[in-house]
Amino acid sequence: MHKKDKIYVAGHTGLVGSALVKALQNKGYTNIIGKTIEELDLRWPDAVLSFFEEYKPDYVFLAAARVGGIVANYIYRAEFIYDNLMIQNNVIHAAYMYGVKKLLFLGSTCIYPRECPQPMKEEYLLTDTLEYTNEPYAIAKIAGIKMCESYNIQYGTNFLSVMPTNLYGPNDNFDLERSHVLPALIRKIHLGKCLEEKNWEAIRADLDKRPIEGVSGKAVEEEILQILGNYGLRKINDHNSDVSVEIWGSGKPMREFLWSEEMAEACVFLMEKIDFKEAVRVSGNKSAEKEWGKEIRNTHINIGTGKEISIKDLARLVKEHIGFDGKLMFNTEKPDGPMRKLTDPTKLHELGWKHQIEIGEGISMLYAWYTTNL
Repeated sequence: MHKKDKIYVAGHTGLVGSALVKALQNKGYTNIIGKTIEELDLRWPDAVLSFFEEYKPDYVFLAAARVGGIVANYIYRAEFIYDNLMIQNNVIHAAYMYGVKKLLFLGSTCIYPRECPQPMKEEYLLTDTLEYTNEPYAIAKIAGIKMCESYNIQYGTNFLSVMPTNLYGPNDNFDLERSHVLPALIRKIHLGKCLEEKNWEAIRADLDKRPIEGVSGKAVEEEILQILGNYGLRKINDHNSDVSVEIWGSGKPMREFLWSEEMAEACVFLMEKIDFKEAVRVSGNKSAEKEWGKEIRNTHINIGTGKEISIKDLARLVKEHIGFDGKLMFNTEKPDGPMRKLTDPTKLHELGWKHQIEIGEGISMLYAWYTTNL
């Protein structure tokens, strides 16, 4: 990539997209294009083709997606499969139609089977049954991988697919219904600390910034306590400051976490230095040349740390950092999801990139970002 090339970041305002924009700007790229959903709804083919016709981007980072945690994935199954299929189909096809030099498609490690051997290697894709709670989202992302591979093989395009592990960082989604586990823990435990300190000014400021089901900081205390209770934040005893925070599941599942800005640095590194042929090589395929009968598979690249922590220990780390003295209550009647989801980042390491930020430092950084953005 050259510094003045047109670079389209689809989904530039989200957790992943905003990190990509920052990483590109830090490296001196000056011609970055971004469109909000109000300006360009990527689910509509004609709108996407018109955008590519007008702007003719040289490079595309496809980070736009409908995303969410275990609750949202379970409830909004239709939206998760439909929206994600439409977004990626439209953008990938338009990139081919308008001669984009390289595209990077971002998926998720939820593409791997529920009972996947650990750590998860790229070669384990499609070897067993998916986790039910996020199956629609996973199927959409698998389709994106196969679409990139298929266009590369048939049309000679240069489209890469990367599968980041659980991400967290600036501009994360802290909506308690739709957020992933770490931002949800940070917000719930932050609000729990405010409750035990009877810091209603901080609670109201939080809800004014991010209302919960339409309940803002302007609501009366009883209504605020009711909505917080619906999401597992409760005063144990009205006569003292004891507060409990409920967390879905047993706390036993192990999860891996990567700081979003490091993920973005990895993506820019791959776009600058790695072509599809190189991804094919490190995937164990002998050649990237199109040959009848040759199977080219699993060319996607895991982006992760190769390290894991239990949800229970993660919650304790957040509790300790925030200074919450209340109780963490694990609701074992709620689903756990897969017990382990650890990536094997060997391929990425072989290509020349490795993470630096560990989970303890990352929690501190994210909480600092959250509290300064209320």
